[in-house]
Amino acid sequence: MASNAAAAGQVAIVTGGGTGIGRAAAESLLGAGWRVVVAGRRPEPLQEVVKLAPERALAVPTDMTDPDAVRALFDQAVKAFGRLDLLFNNAGRGLPANPLEDMSVEDWKSVVDTNLNGMFYGIQNAFRVMKSQNPKGGRIINNGSISAHAPRPHSIAYTATKHAVSGLTKAASLDGRRHDIAVGQIDIGNAMTDLAARMAKGVPQANGEIAAEPLMDVKIVGQSVLYMASLPLEANVLFHTVMATKMPFVGRG
Repeated sequence: MASNAAAAGQVAIVTGGGTGIGRAAAESLLGAGWRVVVAGRRPEPLQEVVKLAPERALAVPTDMTDPDAVRALFDQAVKAFGRLDLLFNNAGRGLPANPLEDMSVEDWKSVVDTNLNGMFYGIQNAFRVMKSQNPKGGRIINNGSISAHAPRPHSIAYTATKHAVSGLTKAASLDGRRHDIAVGQIDIGNAMTDLAARMAKGVPQANGEIAAEPLMDVKIVGQSVLYMASLPLEANVLFHTVMATKMPFVGRG
C-alpha cells in the first residue's frame, strides 16, 4: 500500500461520498494524504466529510443521473486540484423488497438511471479527463455488489444493474488500456451502514426464511478501496470481493 508521502497530491472523486461506503472510502483516502472531492445529492453530509481535512477536501453536490451535472463535477475537481487520479464510482440506490410483477416502471427506471446510467456518466467523464492530462492516466473503481454475482429475493432492478456494472467494468478496463486508465470493481457484502442495518434484524433468504446476517465494519471497505487505489497503474485489481466472513453467500446459504 502506498505511503502517505506517495499519495500526497493525488486527487480522487468519490461519488455517494457523504455517507456509508462512500464516506468510509473518502475518510481512508484523506487519511492517506489524498485530495478528495466528495459528491452526492445532499450538501450537509458532504460538508461533514470536508471538515475532516478542509485543505484537501471539496464538496460538490451532484445528481449523478444528470449528465451535465456529472460533467460539471469533474470540471470542478480539475479546476480545484489540477488533475484526477481516481474515481470511486460509488453512487447507487435500491428499492424495498417487492415482487417484480408489482414493480412500477418508474421505480425500475429510477434504479437503472442511478446504478447504470450514472455509473456510465462517471466513467465517461473520468476517461475524458484522465486521457488528456499530463501525466495521463488514472484509476476507476466501480462499486458493484455481491448482487453482481447472486440476487437476493425481490431485487430484480438492483441485481440487474449491478450485473451490468460488471460489464461496464470489463469494457472500460479494455478501453482504458491505451490511455493508462486502470478500471476495477469492488463487490461488497454486508458492510455496516445505515442502509444495511436491517440485515442484523433479519432479511428474506432464498429458501423463504427470514434470518439475521453478519455484518462487517464499513471501515474495512474503505481500506479495500485505498488498497486498490494505491497500486501503480501497471497493476489492476479487476474484481475485489470484500464481505462479512459468515454472510450467506458462498455455497447454498
